[in-house]
Amino acid sequence: MKKNIKEAIIEAAIKLFNSNGYSGTSIRDIAGYANVNSATVAYYFENKLGLLEYCFTHFYEQYLGIMEEEYALVGLGAKDCVKRMTAKLLHYQCDNIHLANVVYREMSLDSQIVREIMSTYNLKEKYYFQKIFEKGMEWKEFQPHSVPYLIIQLKGLLMMPFMNSHYLREVMYIFPNERFFEQKYLNEMYNWIENTLCNGVVVKKEAIL
Repeated sequence: MKKNIKEAIIEAAIKLFNSNGYSGTSIRDIAGYANVNSATVAYYFENKLGLLEYCFTHFYEQYLGIMEEEYALVGLGAKDCVKRMTAKLLHYQCDNIHLANVVYREMSLDSQIVREIMSTYNLKEKYYFQKIFEKGMEWKEFQPHSVPYLIIQLKGLLMMPFMNSHYLREVMYIFPNERFFEQKYLNEMYNWIENTLCNGVVVKKEAIL
């Protein structure tokens, strides 16, 4: 029963943070939506900040777990690695669309609270992207590029649909919650990998052994 109550509180917080923003949501709002009293919310999460920290931690622990699993296979090829990683990260975000919306929107506000929560996660994410890009260039799979610029581009592609879905609709005529969005958008990300990152480079197998 306790697990169900906690999950109800989390679902309420994500729903309300997504629709009203973190600053526009109160503990009383969350408690009312979850059909519990405010003391119950405090029992599980102490305060509203505790709920926001949970949202970030839950989102990024799984997100970075995907990156770690795929990076472990980078020896099979950097291009294949970044494609698999991109596909799985996009799928994870689509499967957790409201949570992704909350996390990315609060990140965009650049508050001290968010910087403190995100400091370690950002470093880990940057590390995996950087190592893949560096190995891809070393193995001649990728064209020479500015690695920081590539990281910004790829991260921007991953975040954009969940930060500004209405603008995405204006450009691509589809919302992230629509049925065919994931495959359509993934195809565009693959085009970026092939045409910008790789630029038609043909890799000899021995180059990555």
